[in-house]
Amino acid sequence: MMTTPEDVRKKQTYTSVHEAVKAGDVEQLALMIKRGASIDEVDLVHKFTPLHCAAHSGSLECLHWLLWHGADVTHVTVRGWTAAHLAAIRGQDACMQALLINGANLEARDDRGCTPSHLAAAHGQSYTLQTILRSGAVRDFYLQFPSAEPESGILFHTKPSLTENANAADRNDWKPVHYAAFHGRLGCLQLLVRWGACIDDVDTDGNLPAHLAAVEGHLHCFKFLVSKMASVMHTLKARNDHGETPRDLAERFYKDNILQYIDSVEKEGEHPETQEVLAFPAHDAAFRGDLLVLRRLVRCGVININERDDKGSTLMHKAAGQGHIHCLQWLIEMGADCDITDDAGETPKDVAKRFAQLAAVELLTQRTGDSNSGDEELDASNIKFFERHGVEGSTDSKEDLILDKVEKMNARIRAYHRIQELQQLLEIAYSNYRQLGGITEEERKMKKDEKEFEKALTELEAQLESERVRREKLESQLDACRAEIGRLRESRERAHSPAALPLEPEPISISCKEKKKVKKNPPRSHGGVFVRLR
Repeated sequence: MMTTPEDVRKKQTYTSVHEAVKAGDVEQLALMIKRGASIDEVDLVHKFTPLHCAAHSGSLECLHWLLWHGADVTHVTVRGWTAAHLAAIRGQDACMQALLINGANLEARDDRGCTPSHLAAAHGQSYTLQTILRSGAVRDFYLQFPSAEPESGILFHTKPSLTENANAADRNDWKPVHYAAFHGRLGCLQLLVRWGACIDDVDTDGNLPAHLAAVEGHLHCFKFLVSKMASVMHTLKARNDHGETPRDLAERFYKDNILQYIDSVEKEGEHPETQEVLAFPAHDAAFRGDLLVLRRLVRCGVININERDDKGSTLMHKAAGQGHIHCLQWLIEMGADCDITDDAGETPKDVAKRFAQLAAVELLTQRTGDSNSGDEELDASNIKFFERHGVEGSTDSKEDLILDKVEKMNARIRAYHRIQELQQLLEIAYSNYRQLGGITEEERKMKKDEKEFEKALTELEAQLESERVRREKLESQLDACRAEIGRLRESRERAHSPAALPLEPEPISISCKEKKKVKKNPPRSHGGVFVRLR
């Protein structure tokens, strides 16, 4: 009899809850906690709690279970890291979202004064950083408009504003933009600038982000910063507290690529914005099918494999739209997510279909399956209902643990059963509340709406009655006017009746006509004259 991977995992025993969390075995985790293990047990080596281990390894289901059962989200390690710090470092954006929903503090600082936004920017986790920034914007919005409802959708149509997470400073006055520039994280740098982070801020030594990018030789970040500054020459001539310009720092640390670029700008007067595509070089490379540039940017950590541009498109979207099969194959091998949707709600396969790239559609169909099966026809009784139907887990980085399809499907089934259990408990709680004489928010709103409807109905009925009376008055006036018109017409006919009758011809007129016809001048003779004699 052949043993499946699930059977092997069931037979495996763990010495601590931390090992069960790292393996993603939520059943063993629940069993060990039930037998008396502490849910906040500290690891002797790294001083990690199970929640720290789940955020670090990307064990999403275990993290959900721990949060459901009251794990402490404020517990810190020896370096002052919370679970949110570890999720930011590892790029576990799904874990970060779960922590935020459960009240994790994004302003918590470690021993160096770094918040999760600093660490996400330093490690190039752009989507995790976007999750952090968006949560800060949502919080600021509700502080400004406390009466706004989350279902209104207003937040997603407003322009992003600067939050404390984007402008927080550590002990050296380094903000997330300084970390992104120093470590060459172009995607995070672009994201921070779009969210309003100031690139003119200096640290305790007077260094701009451009100074830090020049020190480390990150040419793409340096070009982007120069293009976004108010003046190109102002950026190149800016000095820190030691009197050093970006050129001085590049010369001291032998960054020839920075020196060559500064020389080309100063001598040839070349404007950086017209030199090349600076905003999203990897997306431009994927669009052109330049695999060498794309591979170099991804492997050097300049951008993430699932980096989004300003329209939400990933590298897969750009390559699929142009049908670059070699780029798509390499991105898939590197673990790019094929189910991410852009701002228009399209996956890479949808983009390939729109541009009739049949080879790309075939390749992506083999990866994601056929989406024309009709998910709306499935229900919980069909096992296909629990198959993957979208983005699964984190997109910035893949989890350390590797689960097969059966284990992932079982996790979705357990989560769905959890939903059903909570719905039943919610119905019971509503029933208990009503039995105690309470009224729910929905019922209160429904009664308020009913009163408004009744009031509006009463007003409309009164208006209808007034219109009916007005119509009757108008009809009576119309009848009176019609009667008056008939009377006036009759009087006019009586007044003009003689003149209107035709005159009969008299008989004498006929004889006169005949006489006139008879009386004619006699013909004149040509000779002779009559003479009367007396």
